Amino acid sequence: MSIFADNIVFLRGKKNLSQHKLAEELILTRSRYVSYEYGAAEPPIEVLIRISKYYNISIDLLVTVDIRKFPLEQMVNLPGNKILLPVVVDSEGNNFIEIVPQKASMGYLKGFSDPEFIESLQKMQLPFLTNGKYRAFLADGDSMPPFADQSIIIGEYVEKLDDLKSNKEYIFVTRDGITYKTLLKRNKKVITVSADNSFYEPYDIALEEISEVWRYVRGILPQDYKPHNLSDEKNLKILVDDAKRSISNLENSILRLNQ
Repeated sequence: MSIFADNIVFLRGKKNLSQHKLAEELILTRSRYVSYEYGAAEPPIEVLIRISKYYNISIDLLVTVDIRKFPLEQMVNLPGNKILLPVVVDSEGNNFIEIVPQKASMGYLKGFSDPEFIESLQKMQLPFLTNGKYRAFLADGDSMPPFADQSIIIGEYVEKLDDLKSNKEYIFVTRDGITYKTLLKRNKKVITVSADNSFYEPYDIALEEISEVWRYVRGILPQDYKPHNLSDEKNLKILVDDAKRSISNLENSILRLNQ
């Protein structure tokens, strides 16, 4: 049997429904529904959507994750029929915070909805972060300026993009990677973000490129951390801007000479 077949058999059992009754609920014939449970046929997309909405579980989880391994009550249901899983708790019901190292960032982009991948990550607990779902991301080199190498950046999961607020810091998980930025503005298609380091120019991220957003809540600095010399960074930016202007002036002079 396929993962999908095992999952729908399991889910039907959780609701204590007969095959005939569930087929009626899904507006299917019993024989057609049974073929899906036995793995004899693959449902078309419209039926997958129907089953997904009925159980309030995303299609990708239905067809790729063996949900029998993870208690449904530990899954976080999100808008748009999506689920963030797993929510790992200890014996007292306290949430663990998974730590995503930058070296595992590409694996995270592929496996953030895979419970086995999430469970393989290192975890920690902070007693003052109790409500909400939190995840920690480890800065590597200059991957998340202005945070130094080996800083731990903790974010709280943002369920809806409508909840994003201008001039607030977030961790954005996109197809290109994981980045810490301040949100400047948003429209229907893109968000504009900037780094805390003024050396970097603001840029746009297409909404369709965003997989997850985590609102920045805490940062843990590495041992022997020393703040960057911001005045040196500003001076460097001034030098780079001057160099850009000089190059532009030189190009204009060459164009005039060639005319």
